[in-house]
Amino acid sequence: MKLIDKKLLDETTERARQSPRLRMNHNFHESLDDPVNRLINAMEPDTYLRPHRHKNPDKNEIFLLLRGKAALFLFDDDGNITQTVIFDPANGTYGSEIPPDVWHTLIILEAGSVVYEIKQGPFVPLSPENMAPWSPAAENAEEVKKYMNKLKSYLQADKNA
Repeated sequence: MKLIDKKLLDETTERARQSPRLRMNHNFHESLDDPVNRLINAMEPDTYLRPHRHKNPDKNEIFLLLRGKAALFLFDDDGNITQTVIFDPANGTYGSEIPPDVWHTLIILEAGSVVYEIKQGPFVPLSPENMAPWSPAAENAEEVKKYMNKLKSYLQADKNA
């Protein structure tokens, strides 16, 4: 049995806080070739998950928020936001299943957030065609910060509407 408990979430969160990328995963699958990849991903608010999709090979991706608060953004092919959802267990929103070929990203809204992710295996690193060309590369820190602020301001504007 593989137990998901507070101790595991706390340990993975602490490793995420010490990581330069401000996130850390803990895999439950035995190998990257497993037919189903399962992991928890502890993430802090300034981590950047570049908008991406899972196409070629097509894969569904499931996010279940175990702790914290996060915003899911879906985009069209031009980078326009088509949908947002706030994952917040206190408000009864726990996660989603993203179909293949849908551009998406998560913005972490609360320190100590942990997401359980499920995706078809085997693990295949994202190819350049699966990285949103209208979003900044992770290495471009200044543009990443601007982009993340833009997404967060969209949430604020949506909240005030």
